[in-house]
Amino acid sequence: MGSFIERDHKKVSFIAALLLSSGLCTAGVHQAAATEPHLEKAIRDGEALFVHETFGGAGNTCQTCHVEGGAGPGKSSKGDAIPSLANAATIYPRFNPKANKVETLEDKIGHCIAGALRGKPPAYGSEQMTQLVSYITSLAQGKPLDMGGKPQ
Repeated sequence: MGSFIERDHKKVSFIAALLLSSGLCTAGVHQAAATEPHLEKAIRDGEALFVHETFGGAGNTCQTCHVEGGAGPGKSSKGDAIPSLANAATIYPRFNPKANKVETLEDKIGHCIAGALRGKPPAYGSEQMTQLVSYITSLAQGKPLDMGGKPQ
């Protein structure tokens, strides 16, 4: 009987671990990042920058165009529809035919801040840029990698 209970306990432990891990995978980055407080803080700080920071520009923030925190489709300052940022981290780096070069997610963030916001982008590798990249990457948690793909 003791052997049966021990084996049954192992099955229950395995099933519980499997269910817990699958739940964490579907819960998104905030659950997964909760085990790493520094990453969770970078994501939260990046979201705050996204929603509130003007980067010294004309008073707009990233959220001005990329509504719903970037998770849903947005509108440019001219009223044109723009895709969400939900898969942005999965499609970079990608080739920009207008610039005739391969761009990274940092390049795109800097371009948007300088262009659409008319602000001064954070320096590459800076804490603010890392926070923005962390936040935007968190929006793509669980999506397949599609380097060079199209925004959704």
